[in-house]
Amino acid sequence: MRIGVIGAGSLGGTVGRVLVKAGHEVKFSSRHPEELAAMAHELGPGASVGTPLEAAEFGTVLLFAVPYEALPQLGRDLKDAIRGKVVLDACNVSSRTDSKLAREVQNNGAGLTSAKLLPDTRLVRAFSAVDATQVEASFKHEREKLGVPLAGDDAQAVQVAAQLVRDAGCEPVIVGKLAACKSFDRDGPGWRANTTAPKLRHLLGPSQ
Repeated sequence: MRIGVIGAGSLGGTVGRVLVKAGHEVKFSSRHPEELAAMAHELGPGASVGTPLEAAEFGTVLLFAVPYEALPQLGRDLKDAIRGKVVLDACNVSSRTDSKLAREVQNNGAGLTSAKLLPDTRLVRAFSAVDATQVEASFKHEREKLGVPLAGDDAQAVQVAAQLVRDAGCEPVIVGKLAACKSFDRDGPGWRANTTAPKLRHLLGPSQ
C-alpha cells in the first residue's frame, strides 16, 4: 500500500519504518521534512519525505500521529487530499491540557471527535493506545506479539487497518465502532496496556 504519515515523531516514525520494512511505500511528513531525509535514505526506495499535504496526496491510507491540538487545522488544510481515504488516527490529547477540545474528547471519545475534525474520511482509531517502543519490539519478535486495539465505523477501513497492524508485527483487536474507542482512550482499561491480544480482550471486557 501507499501510506502517508502525517507526523513522523516517535510513533508515526516507528510505525512508518516497520511498514516500509514490511514492503509498503511510505511518505513521511512533518513541518520540517528535511529533518527526515536521513531516515528515509536509510530505509531505501520504499521511503520518501514531504510536507503533510504531499503525504496526504501520496497515500491511499494515511496515518495521523500529531499532537491532538493540531488536528483541527490539519483537517482544514488537508480537506481535499484526505477526502474518502482510510485514516488511521493515532493522536491523543495531552494529559496536561484542559482545552475545549480536550474536554470534548473526554466527553465523546477521541474516535468521534477525530471523525468530526477529519471529515469525509474513513477513520479508524489505530496505534493510539500502544507505545512506539512496543510496536518495534513486536515487529522484531523481541516480545510476545503486541495487541493493538482498533475501532471504526467503516468495516472495510477497519480491515485495512487490521492488515497494517499485522504487517507491523502486531495483532489487531477490533473493539467496535468509533464510539467504543473510549475503552482504549486515555484512562480507559486498554490505554497503554502494551500487552498481548488475549490479555487486551480480557481487559476490555466480555464483548471482546
